[in-house]
Amino acid sequence: MQQRFAAYLDSLARAAGHADRAVPLESYCTGLLLPGERKSVEPMAARLAPEDVRRVHQSLHHFVANAPWSDEALLEKVLHSVLPVMKRNGAVVAWIVDDTGFVKKGTHSVGVVRQYCGQVGKQENCRVAVSLSLATEQASLPIAWRLYLPEIWAKDRKRRKETGIPREITFATKPAIALQQVRKAVQEEVITAPVLADAAYGNDSRFREGLTELGLEYVVGVQKSTTVWRAGKAPLPAKRWKGMGRRPKLLRRDKQHQPISLKQLAESLPPSAWKHVFWREGTKQKLRSRFTALCVRVAHRDYWRSELPAEEWLLIEWPTEESEPTKYWLATLPADSKLAVLVKLAKHRWIIERDYEELKQELGLGHYEGRGWRGFHHHATLCIAAYGFLVAERSRFSPSARAGHLDLRTQKIPPDFQPRGSSHSRRTA
Repeated sequence: MQQRFAAYLDSLARAAGHADRAVPLESYCTGLLLPGERKSVEPMAARLAPEDVRRVHQSLHHFVANAPWSDEALLEKVLHSVLPVMKRNGAVVAWIVDDTGFVKKGTHSVGVVRQYCGQVGKQENCRVAVSLSLATEQASLPIAWRLYLPEIWAKDRKRRKETGIPREITFATKPAIALQQVRKAVQEEVITAPVLADAAYGNDSRFREGLTELGLEYVVGVQKSTTVWRAGKAPLPAKRWKGMGRRPKLLRRDKQHQPISLKQLAESLPPSAWKHVFWREGTKQKLRSRFTALCVRVAHRDYWRSELPAEEWLLIEWPTEESEPTKYWLATLPADSKLAVLVKLAKHRWIIERDYEELKQELGLGHYEGRGWRGFHHHATLCIAAYGFLVAERSRFSPSARAGHLDLRTQKIPPDFQPRGSSHSRRTA
């Protein structure tokens, strides 16, 4: 294992550019995988070199906060190193779009505002990053990562300069960022698969249309208020041309001819439309619920269209113990797709939640204490790189391989050492 780890780090070091970056890269990734409460620079330096903390701290800090190596190049190298091992246990079945939040005090760290934070399930002072991951049945790996920059930050020249936000970074919604990541992966000829996303992305019609334009299938969550035309129904055709003026082209509606919401459609279905489906083994029992799938046409702004939108699958979950349906998905999988296939793919987003949990709890994804754009992304890239080694080890041998349990060489930390950010320190990050 140590030989494989050394070879893996050596391949990553070449992607980082200058030879003088090899040692801090290897040290940083090693520090992330060692056991310890905090995975910020100072405590990692203490674990790596307890007799020379200051020098190693400075080296690691410069490497992560200031050195101009490419996050994209390093993540690409991680992908090419890890994906072949992942595929030994099965093909890539999905691309997963998601985001994760990091609670952060103050207003000076890049991207921090009061916004919804999934980590705590409510509005909180935090920053949010968008990611794209590749997933097999058993494993997944983030391949793209970018901070969501709120509009108030994007327009603030002073804070942009202080945190080193690149000039080319402008305000973009999370779905727009995700679509950029997907487009880049397609351009780089990454092996394709259906794109999975929750309703925060699926509700955006431009996101869905962008995926279709790229030739990608999707299974994405949508809200119950989304309107559709049920199978066999569609908008009215354009008005008849009377021989004068422009020929009418736009589809129409009238008071008697209107689409319905997904909730209305679900509640209109007969009991026989619903089937119980099992999709995977949970930690305690088989995961199953009640679903139905039918073909619809999305009605969003179709009165500005001249051609009918294509039919796609609508998947609905309505657990027997609930008073109304709980989840809805739109999917562009083939017309002959089975209900069980739709359900299994829609539910496969759970795997990225496992990734985020381990990246945060075991590898310190949220422990970076700097304020700058470059440092935030460099730290995340190195966390993903270290996580990639764990994914490869699990795919090769042990599904239980974890950070802190890899038998890497550790040194005893001085008993009086108290890093910033620890629960026992009076100093603050």
